[in-house]
Amino acid sequence: MGKMEDDRFLLLNAIKIAKKGIKKGRGPFSALVVKDGKIIAKANNKVVVSHDPTAHAEVLAIRKASSLLKTHDLSDCVLYTSCEPCPMCLGAIYWSGIRKVIYASDRNDAERSGFSDKLIYDEIGLEPANRKIKFIRITDAGGEKVFEKWDNFENKIPY
Repeated sequence: MGKMEDDRFLLLNAIKIAKKGIKKGRGPFSALVVKDGKIIAKANNKVVVSHDPTAHAEVLAIRKASSLLKTHDLSDCVLYTSCEPCPMCLGAIYWSGIRKVIYASDRNDAERSGFSDKLIYDEIGLEPANRKIKFIRITDAGGEKVFEKWDNFENKIPY
């Protein structure tokens, strides 16, 4: 897709959806998944209205698109979002296989409005023992047996 089409999806859709979401108490974030020039899924942030801290627009749009397309692989899709995705959404984007993200505002714009991901970006590269949240690993709980079972499972679908 070219710049004109990217602008159309971003300005006429993602930004418009974000503005409508604010009026509904959903926050200033929106996302849409586009495949072959058609909108497959769109979403607003629903963290507050659904009492779900993972209900970010990008995650919700990815879930909808995956469900509608009946695949976890969205590598042939583009994500348009009103703001640079947070670390959680970035993870979902990578797991979904999306290869292109077009966004309007960035993390600095979001931070100025009270949405800061800086702590998460700082923490993500640390070893678990050095994070602000206490992480405790129990090594004799049988976790390795689960991966052995997966490694030997004949019908697995890698992702």
